[in-house]
Amino acid sequence: MPRNSRRPRGATLSNEPNPTLTPGDVAEAVRRLRQVATVRERCANLTQAVREGRSEHFTLDESKLDDVAQRIAALTQSRFPDGRIPLHSRWRHFEAGGIDRLAEVDAKLAGQSHAARARAHIELVLISVLLDAGAGAQWQYVEHETGQTFSRSEGLGVASLRGFLAGAFSSDAGDPCRVDAKALSRLDVPTLAGLFQVREVNPLLGLEGRVALLRRLAQALRAQPDIFTADGRPGHLFDALTHHHHAPRLHNHHVVPGSTQHQHQVSAARLLQALLDAFSGIWPSGQQFLGVPVGDAWAHPLAGGEGPSAGWVPFHKLSQWLSYSLVEPFEAAGVHITGLDELTGLPEYRNGGLLLDAGVIRPRDAEFGARARVPGEPWVIEWRALTVSLLDALLPRVRALLGREDLPLACLLEGGSWAAGRQIAAERRPGGAPPVTIDSDGTVF
Repeated sequence: MPRNSRRPRGATLSNEPNPTLTPGDVAEAVRRLRQVATVRERCANLTQAVREGRSEHFTLDESKLDDVAQRIAALTQSRFPDGRIPLHSRWRHFEAGGIDRLAEVDAKLAGQSHAARARAHIELVLISVLLDAGAGAQWQYVEHETGQTFSRSEGLGVASLRGFLAGAFSSDAGDPCRVDAKALSRLDVPTLAGLFQVREVNPLLGLEGRVALLRRLAQALRAQPDIFTADGRPGHLFDALTHHHHAPRLHNHHVVPGSTQHQHQVSAARLLQALLDAFSGIWPSGQQFLGVPVGDAWAHPLAGGEGPSAGWVPFHKLSQWLSYSLVEPFEAAGVHITGLDELTGLPEYRNGGLLLDAGVIRPRDAEFGARARVPGEPWVIEWRALTVSLLDALLPRVRALLGREDLPLACLLEGGSWAAGRQIAAERRPGGAPPVTIDSDGTVF
């Protein structure tokens, strides 16, 4: 944060004491910053500040939203002509090249209970999402099983699935399709480099950072044996949210009367909160509210809000991407995820890039893309907040164009806005690079 911007009360990136806040204030602030409703509220505050001309960095041209909606609707119709638009999810990358790799996973899990399969699916998705930082333009992955070559997110998805099938994240040779703390804590750079086929001629960005993130995950799992068991298996999030076995009870569990297929319901907001409560400490950005990790949440003088969390805007992009990606594993196990539209659009460089390239978000500085930016600077925080609010504004427009009043936001993202961001970037710049370069560890973008 630049020296001349006002640091909100409680906003600190260290453990420096603040005598004006009680431990109860801190707990309340952290609770609020982990709620998805706060993401929308604070993003709306920043967006309104830009509309009112109070931003040093941006103006808005919302008249161009209709053009963006038409681009998204046309792309959605061309990609999914049968109207069956899937959710925006890591599972789409497991289907890259038209291959049903999940059938391969399920074949290895044959004979296991639905809860055991759910745990394995959750662990596959979690490990793959955490490894899904930007790969860089030079890296690619050759899938020996199919002979196909993939890059970027699709390549990372396929590579992580192949590593999972091979038992790379399991300490039990007899049970390869799992993730546990012991295996994660042993993981090193050469091992991960091997899984991702990294060589001098095939470099992958942030390899060390990925290993460090998985090791921090191992620490978090071991620190919470009441949820993740002595083995430190993240898949036991399923048990905690649905009351299987003797896991500690987490709230918002609901039994559907007379239902056999969907025996439980869990709200999407509750799923996200469970992820944030369990894993906020693993993110390398180090964002803290008076010593308590808050993950992808940032102080900004225009964030507004009430109470001790005022002045902070949370995004939780990677955790929300993970939440969207966990819907299918829970549903496959008979657990219905409700309130999916409570989650927000994902403020990353494809969705945000679409709105910049289309001229909806207008930087005051014409040379805005001349240097790499970091996630904590006000310019990036505002850009991301505008992206969240404007994706909400696009949803009714795209619904009307497609004649789908029930279209979830997650399907707009998949149909949709992310692909449109990639499309417009390819039209504007050789190689389809986004309009802004972010110097990030990959857990924010």
